[in-house]
Amino acid sequence: MDVSKIKSQFPIFSKKIHGKQLVYLDSSNSSQKPLSVINRLNVFYKNEFSNIGRSIHSLAVNATNKFEETRISVKNFINAKFKEEIIFTKNATEAINLVATTFGQQNIKEGDEIIVTELEHHSNYVPWHFLRESKKAIIKFAPINEDGDIVIEKLQKLITDKTKIIAITHLSNVTGTIVPIKEIVEIARKKNIPVLVDGCQSAPHIKIDVLDLDCDFYAFSAHKVYGPTGVGILYSKKKWLEKLPPYMGGGAMISEVKKDKITYAPLPEKYEAGTMSTAEVIAFNESIKFVESIGMNNVMKHEKEITNYALENLKKINSVKIIGNPKNKAGVISFTVKGVHPHDIATILDEDGVAIRAGHHCCQIFHEKMNLSATARASIGVYNTRDDIDILCKAIENCRKIFDLK
Repeated sequence: MDVSKIKSQFPIFSKKIHGKQLVYLDSSNSSQKPLSVINRLNVFYKNEFSNIGRSIHSLAVNATNKFEETRISVKNFINAKFKEEIIFTKNATEAINLVATTFGQQNIKEGDEIIVTELEHHSNYVPWHFLRESKKAIIKFAPINEDGDIVIEKLQKLITDKTKIIAITHLSNVTGTIVPIKEIVEIARKKNIPVLVDGCQSAPHIKIDVLDLDCDFYAFSAHKVYGPTGVGILYSKKKWLEKLPPYMGGGAMISEVKKDKITYAPLPEKYEAGTMSTAEVIAFNESIKFVESIGMNNVMKHEKEITNYALENLKKINSVKIIGNPKNKAGVISFTVKGVHPHDIATILDEDGVAIRAGHHCCQIFHEKMNLSATARASIGVYNTRDDIDILCKAIENCRKIFDLK
């Protein structure tokens, strides 16, 4: 895999930050975009623009066809069974809210239980909290151990006859923990409990096969998979989409509207009300092509190598503490430097052209569990190299010198 050739496809890497080479280690937040994606947006707006699914003129038909081509590409990317099982939203947060709202409306009543984990991003907790407030449901948290792994036996013990759904991340955006989803789904199946998976961090970095996982719902965002902002993807088994009510009402999601009755459009339009992010969905097809041109197995192999190199070198730096040591880890490394606040680390690293994230990463429950107010986080993308890690480590050493750390 020629990483230099891959990196050359991203215009952002010709940019200097404070006169320094950009080292982008914030892909868990949002990935950078290859030129093919940027160009596709430009071409659509310049030469092809039209709204979809309404008019029958040539521009509209072409735009609709291109939009649906992306749906088929997403279906194949995650190995779904039907293209109608792919719903476009504005982000993964909306996708999870869609499930929580519609599923909750039909299936959650007072005293019913929802299981999440202590690893969850706020996007996979707050929507369920809304149900706790509106339906007087109960949320149970599957615990994690000091390494950042979910304790499967304890999760299993949380399940009761009142458990209605399990909502769980596939890959932690703080520790890089890869959660054994298939094992958890098998446990849930024995009790006929549906499982929603937050795949925001996993979709860009590991091979996703929803048929193999057998999960009921899977959500992720295009902007983390080298694609545009404004596009979320919800995979749902067809049986649920046929059974659950619509999430939003308006144009495009209806079949017939009368004064006394409304019938809804067939799948997937039933869940895609109003004007969609057409250009962005069409451009996302280029993102999928980009990843597939490299091959997910190659992506995984490369990112594992860079992650291991980063861990090895960060551990050599005095005062640096890596947060979590999961059994199966992807390229997300959260750390602290004793005596330096994470925000100060990020600010000083930025002066050296190194982009990381600092804070609680929308995972306050995890940080509270670990008795941390904040962490610094370096996250790996397909364009990162060993040189990037060397620059990161040198910048951290510079940070330690500024704070006069021994």
